[in-house]
Amino acid sequence: MALLEKAYAPYTGPEEFIREWTDRIWVRRGIGLIRENYAADAVVHGAYGTTVGVEPVVRGTLERISAFPDRVGQAEDVVWEARGDDAFVSSHLILSTGSHSRTSRYGPPSDRPFASRAIATCLYRGGVMEEEWVVRDEYAIVQELGFDPEQAARELAFTEGLGLGDVPAAPLAAGVSGPRPDAHRAECEHVLGLIEEVWNGRRLDLVADYTERDVLCQTPRHSEATRPDGYQEALLDLLAPFPDCRIEVLDLAAQHADRHGGLRVAALWLLSGTYQGIPRYGRTTGGPVEVLGASQFLFHQGRIVRETRIYDELAVLTQIVRARGDQP
Repeated sequence: MALLEKAYAPYTGPEEFIREWTDRIWVRRGIGLIRENYAADAVVHGAYGTTVGVEPVVRGTLERISAFPDRVGQAEDVVWEARGDDAFVSSHLILSTGSHSRTSRYGPPSDRPFASRAIATCLYRGGVMEEEWVVRDEYAIVQELGFDPEQAARELAFTEGLGLGDVPAAPLAAGVSGPRPDAHRAECEHVLGLIEEVWNGRRLDLVADYTERDVLCQTPRHSEATRPDGYQEALLDLLAPFPDCRIEVLDLAAQHADRHGGLRVAALWLLSGTYQGIPRYGRTTGGPVEVLGASQFLFHQGRIVRETRIYDELAVLTQIVRARGDQP
């Protein structure tokens, strides 16, 4: 089914729609345009919980632009897929750069530069945002600006649970963004197999069955791992603090674009476990942790050649310091 122009008007397609609206709001500072771009009752899921309504989005954007007025969000990739004839879901990989020249929630201006990635998964219908799932590498920003991540985590509010609703039973057919077309089935099944067999099944010895020899894995805090052995180590960084965890896929989107190197599969996922393993985030608590994450996989000849994996370690730390009873 062809996507109608009203889904992305007045632009040439969903990718230009996403890029231009992001620039209008974040680069040109048209903050009030969020009220046109988002539905009045838009639902936004983040690493710290879920909000309903457009005004929290306006307030949050105003706060971020005020703290980082020279911030530029560069679109590294936009993976989109139709959801009917008037809607699409997009996985927008953003590289943000700027400096901390004004007071922010983390403290007084440090005048230090920062760079951080985020992935925003957005459901648009008739050119209006209905629901969003956004994850940012906020830990990298705090660290690069010279602030103490644990202190920052103590000051952040975390709701009881992320409010994501039910986990889809068959994300290949329908995820949290709705029923999806039967597109690029082999690659989508490949990603689901990797997550189920290697991530959840702990069969790290099978990484090479899913990736090319020269695979690159980009993870939070600008970490990069190469080749299957490096991919294993990056995965251990995610799993080892929560050794009983399970990762559920919430949504999938797949698209081929020459501009971005070919076929990419975007996966939105949720890790649930207990912090009882490697003390990567300080003293273990044995308490529950939820991690909202997103990955974009680039394929070459049927195998994964690159994964960009984003999750908010500051949000993880916020849950942990709360479980420890730490006070601001």
